[in-house]
Amino acid sequence: MNQWFSKWVGWVRVIALVGLFFGLIIRIGDPHALATLRNASFDFYHQSKPRDLTPMPVAILDVDDRSIEEIGQWPWPRSYIAELVTRATAQGAVAIGFDIIFSEPDRLSPAQIAEDNPDMPGDLATRLAQLPDNDTKLAQAFAGARVIVGQTSVRNVAGNRAEKREMADAAHALIGPDPMPYLMKFPDIVQNLPALEANAAGRGMFATRPDADGVYRRVPLVMSVQGQIRLGLTPELLRVATGGDPFAVRTNDAGIEGVVLARQLIPTARDGTVWPYLTPSAQSRYISAADLLRDRVPDGRLAGHLVLVGTSAIGLEDFRATPLGVAMAGVEIHAQVLENIMAKTLLIRPNYTIAVELVTTLILCLLVIIFAPALSARLLISSSVLLLGGYVAVSYYLFYDKRILLDPSFPVVAVTTAVMLISTVNYLREERKRREIRSAFGQYVSPDLVDQLSRNQGSLTLGGESRQLTLLFSDVRGFTAIAEEFRDDPEALTGLMNRFLTILSNAIMEQKGTIDKFMGDAVMAFWNAPLDNHDHPRAACRAALKMIADVQSFNKERLRAQKRKRVGQKRQRTEKRRPWVSVHKINVGIGINTGQCVVGNMGSDTRFDYTALGDPVNVASRLEGQSRYYGAAIILGQATAREVMNEFAVLELDVIRVVGKEVPETIYALLGDEALRQDPQFQQLWAINKDMLAAYRAQNWDQAEARLAKVRTSLAALDISLQDYLDMYATRITDLRADPPGADWDGVFSSTRK
Repeated sequence: MNQWFSKWVGWVRVIALVGLFFGLIIRIGDPHALATLRNASFDFYHQSKPRDLTPMPVAILDVDDRSIEEIGQWPWPRSYIAELVTRATAQGAVAIGFDIIFSEPDRLSPAQIAEDNPDMPGDLATRLAQLPDNDTKLAQAFAGARVIVGQTSVRNVAGNRAEKREMADAAHALIGPDPMPYLMKFPDIVQNLPALEANAAGRGMFATRPDADGVYRRVPLVMSVQGQIRLGLTPELLRVATGGDPFAVRTNDAGIEGVVLARQLIPTARDGTVWPYLTPSAQSRYISAADLLRDRVPDGRLAGHLVLVGTSAIGLEDFRATPLGVAMAGVEIHAQVLENIMAKTLLIRPNYTIAVELVTTLILCLLVIIFAPALSARLLISSSVLLLGGYVAVSYYLFYDKRILLDPSFPVVAVTTAVMLISTVNYLREERKRREIRSAFGQYVSPDLVDQLSRNQGSLTLGGESRQLTLLFSDVRGFTAIAEEFRDDPEALTGLMNRFLTILSNAIMEQKGTIDKFMGDAVMAFWNAPLDNHDHPRAACRAALKMIADVQSFNKERLRAQKRKRVGQKRQRTEKRRPWVSVHKINVGIGINTGQCVVGNMGSDTRFDYTALGDPVNVASRLEGQSRYYGAAIILGQATAREVMNEFAVLELDVIRVVGKEVPETIYALLGDEALRQDPQFQQLWAINKDMLAAYRAQNWDQAEARLAKVRTSLAALDISLQDYLDMYATRITDLRADPPGADWDGVFSSTRK
């Protein structure tokens, strides 16, 4: 049961499912961070495709900076406002809505001026008091037109009055459940002067609330004011303009569905708000109040229009942050809402969109949770990007073509979080597997190969690839005699060989080589696999030189240890001492060759090794065997020698036909590093040796013998021992002089020994 659970369910899926459950609960709670991210996504949509500006019968009478400069400081006498109403009505305005409130008496009325100036001559004050009141003039103007006065709420709780001012009834009907629990609530109201309210054709609220980031994205069409249902300024203006019939609020179990107004249902969010679809601010909507007062507006400009009166003058500070990323006069936002309603271009975010977003998030996350643990990181990321990209594309299409707002942010955040969680768990699981592989294989193969296997466990299968490799074979000379030293102590022999093989291994590893196998006292290694190493011929040569140097140091250390042991035994005269044995010097022969090989996992389905196969491997093995006959510790094949002879001290030895091969191979001795290569004495040796080999192959025995003597002298000067090489050629020259090989002799020596 536990194995089934681990294989098909797994703790990572359980954790992800629990996280998904809590994520959906958080989304239902809709914290500020998620709302801000969602609003930012909608703002991006809005800014990428604002609404196209189309002519609509909506106009703004604007108290702009030019009007204040020409007419005078704000507030103007109410008689000026009355004249605006009269002139707009004469121009053919259908209805006029005020985004301005007249809650206090006009201090510029004649009687009020007389009262505020007690030093005024009595007759003048009396005459002023007898003049018509400005507020009365405005009320009369309201009575002669269809005017909707604006109302607002207090700005804070402290401004709420214990005794509320009575409001005029707003005739309405309710369709469905009670909408009050869902409505935006304003506990108090600021109204206009009673005379103005009484003569107005309608009353509308222009109070609204921005989102938490200060941006005005939604406008309430219907709201709760002092416990009563009231329309906003814009829908009230439309209601009055279309005959003044009562409005209706339509509600369902999810909240408010919409407002029935002018015989049409205007869809809203569940709280009675709408999302305006804005255009950039357009001057074509505006008519300067000064132009209307000074009779500069063309006749018929306002005919059939719904007119909003507001301010855009800088000092009056009636600007609001919008989703377009720029501030806009509040009165223009009202005008654009009115255009949206008339043209049916409001952005739509129905009540069911939240359910759609939650279900979509659930489905996408379940797909990730089910399949992600079994996918590679690349496939997981690419498939997640495709899933999320598809969802975001659908969300943007709905906005672009249908004006529907479907949140693109939460599903993306949820799926991304699920992918990150599962990827993290997968990463930790892979790290654990890599540690297990390193632990299992680290004692047998090179660290580089262990790293590759841990990164790509699929490579643990049969098969190989063709690569240019440099191969190294090493073997101990006279191992039988060394083993005889320890015939009574095989454990000591094992310890000795382990120390010896460690020295060889360290030299190979230091040069990034791969140890193929240990064969008793022999080692096989290669370079340029599994990892690329373009310097592989030189790396193998450096490793070989270090192997020889380290073995020599090891021999000296063994000799010193044996001497200390002898001294200790002489001091212990009374104790029975074990008979000791002489210390045999360990000599190593190394063969190196470069060529195209097949490298990979070779063997059976149940047991295989990472190894190299090919003719260059066989040649390298044969070259190691030839080192004992030529007296050179390191012998290179011709392909390796060509690569390194300009950087290492390389000396040509012979052209031989090794056992099992028909094609002859030129072999070289690796004598030292670049310092020796640059030594003038070595360069002289190299030239003399070349002349000797040329004379030998030309069957000029006397000259070859003379040059051989000079080679002997040069080697001695450099303290290089190639005695077997010198003796071999001396013997060959003597034998061939006595029994010449004939004119067709090619100088190739056919070796019969491995």
